[in-house]
Amino acid sequence: MEGQIMDGFAAVKSKFRHLMNAAIPGHHQLVIIGVDESDMAEFAFEWYGANFHKPGNKVLLLHCPENYINATTMSPGRVVELQREVEGKSCDLKRKFIDKANKLGIEAEFKVEAAEKPGHAIVEVATKNEAAFIVTGTRGMGKIRRTILGSVSDFVVHHAPCPVLVCRHKEK
Repeated sequence: MEGQIMDGFAAVKSKFRHLMNAAIPGHHQLVIIGVDESDMAEFAFEWYGANFHKPGNKVLLLHCPENYINATTMSPGRVVELQREVEGKSCDLKRKFIDKANKLGIEAEFKVEAAEKPGHAIVEVATKNEAAFIVTGTRGMGKIRRTILGSVSDFVVHHAPCPVLVCRHKEK
């Protein structure tokens, strides 16, 4: 019981520190934006830049590439080939989003985080770095598909240590 109270106190203290830091003029707040190769990630980044970004915010563009769970059953040559493919795509993605950030005058850093589940990695990075908030896109899956396949944005919303902005692209 005492341990739970102390854990609760630590969580409140952490939230209070976020609020105090946000109120300090010139303090840089960390914003984590989950990025991948999807149109939804690009839309979320552009929406953030046009509608939500404040000068002084530091943006961490976080990419969690696809993890090949059955890599142990693949030949070593195929594993190396897949690793090169992932590294190449990550490099292209970094260039694309850093260029977009520079054009908008946004201070941004790109980080690749290897993880079996991207939602877990986003929450972990946000917790470790005391992020002010997280921005992510969404594919707009229905309840059944989301339950079966899982949803990164849904996981992040329910487990993040900070507010989460989910950008959904309206169908035309």
